[in-house]
Amino acid sequence: MPGKKILQKKPEFYKAWKNFIEKGEIDQKLLRPIIVESWLRSKKYGVDPKKMDGKNKLSKEQLEKRFNKLSKLIRTSQPFMSSLYKIVENSGFIVRLADNEGYILGVKGDEDILNSGRNLNISLGDNCSEKTIGTNAIGTALATGKPLQVFAAEHYCEQYHTWTSSACPLKDTNGEIIGVLSMTGHYDKVHPHTLGMVVAAAEAIENQMKVDETNRQLAIANKHFLAIMESMSEGLLSIDEHAIITDINLAARNLLGIEEKDIIGKHIRRLFNVQTKKILSVLKQDRGFSEEEMFLETKKRGSIGCIVTSTPIHDENDKVAGAVIVLREMKNVRKLVNKIAGSEARFTFNDILGQSEKLQEAIQLAKIAARNTSTVLLCGESGTGKEMFAQAIHNSSLRREGPFVFLNCGAIPRELVASELFGYVEGAFTGAKRGGHPGKFELADGGTIFLDEIGDMPLDTQVNLLRVLESKQIMRIGGEKVIPVNVRVIAATNKKLEDEVLAGNFRQDLFYRLNVTPIKIPPLRERKEDIPILIDHFTQKLSKTLGKEITKIEDKFYRAMMSYSWPGNVRELQNVLQQAINLCDGEVLRAEHIPVSIKPNHNQKTDIPIHGILTLEEVEERAIITALKACKGNISKAAESLGIGRNTLYRKMKKYSIKNVL
Repeated sequence: MPGKKILQKKPEFYKAWKNFIEKGEIDQKLLRPIIVESWLRSKKYGVDPKKMDGKNKLSKEQLEKRFNKLSKLIRTSQPFMSSLYKIVENSGFIVRLADNEGYILGVKGDEDILNSGRNLNISLGDNCSEKTIGTNAIGTALATGKPLQVFAAEHYCEQYHTWTSSACPLKDTNGEIIGVLSMTGHYDKVHPHTLGMVVAAAEAIENQMKVDETNRQLAIANKHFLAIMESMSEGLLSIDEHAIITDINLAARNLLGIEEKDIIGKHIRRLFNVQTKKILSVLKQDRGFSEEEMFLETKKRGSIGCIVTSTPIHDENDKVAGAVIVLREMKNVRKLVNKIAGSEARFTFNDILGQSEKLQEAIQLAKIAARNTSTVLLCGESGTGKEMFAQAIHNSSLRREGPFVFLNCGAIPRELVASELFGYVEGAFTGAKRGGHPGKFELADGGTIFLDEIGDMPLDTQVNLLRVLESKQIMRIGGEKVIPVNVRVIAATNKKLEDEVLAGNFRQDLFYRLNVTPIKIPPLRERKEDIPILIDHFTQKLSKTLGKEITKIEDKFYRAMMSYSWPGNVRELQNVLQQAINLCDGEVLRAEHIPVSIKPNHNQKTDIPIHGILTLEEVEERAIITALKACKGNISKAAESLGIGRNTLYRKMKKYSIKNVL
């Protein structure tokens, strides 16, 4: 029913309007403050209350631009405008949508009403702001930011006195007014509930826009999340509460050699096999795990070693709804660890200094070896640069991007050599690390392993090494799983392995397996023409390190250094130069700066001839004396510089009756 009380006041409203227009009088008792304020604004704007001229209408192009700008608002409002109109269809009402400047962007109504009101600014592109047509529901709602109903003569322009209009502002998610929804009809059809319907429809439109915006942001967030997932270098899997795989990123698909369609919807046991229990415990116990070593089973790549981390996912009730699983291939993890730990080759063939014929022959053989993947055996005395050759071969090979792992077989206890080489599983022996530990062969996968002092390797470990060289597989101590490894072996020794084979200290079959590409690195005494080159290089390098400025080296210094036999080879030469530079108190390196240990007629066994050929025992005795002098009597350092153990050094000192030098 129409509002009878409102209809009864129509004459009073008209009288109040007429008094305001003609006399400027305001009936404060009858008129609402919101109407009074709007009339005053309309008068200030210069709106003609008696005549409508239909001004301020948008052109077709301008209207199109507004449609494009507010397409979301228009699209969202359409179904609600249709629903609102159905309530009042064929009853003389129109429903309109205006933008925040009062321009009409949407109209639904009875044809006769639309045709009769063409000059009343109710069509598309017409403007209904207060500045254009004075007080009206759309314009005043925009001006005040409040919903309201304007009845008959409450309108500022007389042409609207037969209308009643209800309007409510529409706000975006930031609370800014972006438009107005209104419903207009003949004044005698007015009802107080009309405004309520408009307000309810406006709230529904705003709520839908919020939902749409939330969905849009969720869609963007989902795209960002997918982009992040796909760009991650780590493999990523997600599972639901039933351990069914729900998502997998590109890195994981590449790692496992599978297509997304082949794994989504499958149980996690498809990948983790016997280790599925560990994943299921995350779901059951609501407790994740970090950096666990596991092996995943794949059809294309077989068993793949991975470092796995898993974290539970919770729903809105804080219950476990699934888990995220992060996979990192062991090979890549170890490559990074090796790089950080310094287990990488730094030297190239350009770093091997010398022009002697024997050295150049060794370099040429090493360069040839670098072009293939055969096992290399480097033979040479301690200090000749066997590790430098090994690194140079690695850096010139196709494995240069892989790890370079070093193990001195003579520097660790015999009982630990196997565990260092092949690793062990958890509980393999007393003191074994929790979770086990990978061996050097696993760490070197895809690269090169350098086994120094191979002649000191225990016989039982030699058997295992031979098996690895032949099968390209290892098995950790205490384990049952076979792990494939792709490793090139470079071995080195200062012993004559043929003699060790005859003595029963080295397996003949392993010797043949290692001796595929033998390279003999000459001692320094056999390439004395290289000594000046080495002196110049190390002097320049050590001067910077020691904070000395050496500008010249006298000839007598070179001659004295070349007359020495250098049992400790290049390593000893470098140590002697360091001592000489420390003793130098100027910018010129002279013969008197040479340490007394390599000068003729010095104390304690210095009557060993400098010129001519020395016996092996004389060389060994001189090397021990030199090392003790250079290390100022420190047995551990001297043993390390000689490449032997402390006990071995004590035994040889006793053999040659050498007393420690302090």
